[in-house]
Amino acid sequence: MNITKIENRIKEINNIFNKNLTHKNNNGYKLLIERNELEFKRNKENINFRLTCNNKYYYANQCYQFAKHIVINGYPYKDTNNINVNDISFNKHSIKINNSDLKTFNNKDELLGFVIGYNTANNIA
Repeated sequence: MNITKIENRIKEINNIFNKNLTHKNNNGYKLLIERNELEFKRNKENINFRLTCNNKYYYANQCYQFAKHIVINGYPYKDTNNINVNDISFNKHSIKINNSDLKTFNNKDELLGFVIGYNTANNIA
């Protein structure tokens, strides 16, 4: 499934929840699980290392929110004009914009800590 299809399906599910139509077919729980899995697939699209453990959904969401914030607000000393969320990638030792290092790290835990701290400082997530 490509990103556009995933995002369209997420919108469909959100519309179902917004219109409170889940009670008619009792699929609310199934739709919630489907939406969470689709959001996870979308969020981890540009993460180039393995996310494991119970927090994989949280970490993927944090990276996605970070990328969206950079696209909208930019990043100090980096030209972020004409980029989108898919141009930002997360590797084990770096965050890149169009294959140019935005920031480097010693390991993925340090990278994830930076992303979470950045989001918290900017009241993103």
